[in-house]
Amino acid sequence: MDGKQLQDQYKNYLSDFQSWDQKSHAEQWTLFTDNISEKLSIDETSFSNGELYTILSNKAAKGKKGTILATIKGTKAEDIINVLERIPLRLRNKVKEVTMDMAPNMAKAIQRCFRNARRVIDRFHVQKLAYDAVQELRIKYRWEVLDEESYKITQARKQGESYEPEILSNGDTLKQLLARSRHLLFKHPSRWSESQKYRAELLFLRFPLLKRAYDLSLELGNIFHKSKSKEGAFTKLALWHNQVENAGIQSFESVARSIAAHHANILHYFDNKSTNASAESFNAKLKSFRAIFRGVRDTTFFLYRVMKLYA
Repeated sequence: MDGKQLQDQYKNYLSDFQSWDQKSHAEQWTLFTDNISEKLSIDETSFSNGELYTILSNKAAKGKKGTILATIKGTKAEDIINVLERIPLRLRNKVKEVTMDMAPNMAKAIQRCFRNARRVIDRFHVQKLAYDAVQELRIKYRWEVLDEESYKITQARKQGESYEPEILSNGDTLKQLLARSRHLLFKHPSRWSESQKYRAELLFLRFPLLKRAYDLSLELGNIFHKSKSKEGAFTKLALWHNQVENAGIQSFESVARSIAAHHANILHYFDNKSTNASAESFNAKLKSFRAIFRGVRDTTFFLYRVMKLYA
């Protein structure tokens, strides 16, 4: 049977899509109150054309049936609140923990709708801020090297000479060294290959401030890995903040200010070591499901199929 014909038959006759009780508002929101639990995750994802949906999920379902509690089109706090307040208050009061990223709109919605829940900022989002700060410094140096190379090429042409860039001992030029170091700066040194170790050695020799930034990102990760209590983590974060101030790296100063502004919810991680990994994993499932159908043409029908699997 033709695939498109089979899909049409399923959509219009074989399934209960046409009589689905949430069909009329599914593109704006869906809600499955039976899937509520004490521990939830909230995150946003895109179904098609960059259109964002906020998804509240049940951690206890482990990405299987019963995972989706709500989907809400957009990321505005007011829209999220309007949907979540449809859940009976007695059920909302049973929620004890919600993991999330640093988005203030989500924090506002969770604070309003789940007043007994502890808000936990995902540690991986915090560490990603540090990795992004390292990459920002690497890119800054790369543009400086490109500008300097362009200037030298122009000067060489004026003098009727050909420009030969410096070739480092591993065969990279300076701009190639900076470009090819991207991935190793996301990894712990213990996971570097031999060629990456040598490239890192050359990189940090030429750009010592980049080595300092990389070390700061590792030290932030160690706080989450090695701290056993909120109090210990709080002390280590304060010391790390002092190191950032002494380093004088602007991108890391922004990271430190962001962490300081959210430190209470970041430290909640050390209560149960909860992360938003379940939400990220579920987002990956949705993207894979979307890829199978080569995009989303009918959002309502796509959501119906998702709900059949995960709600």
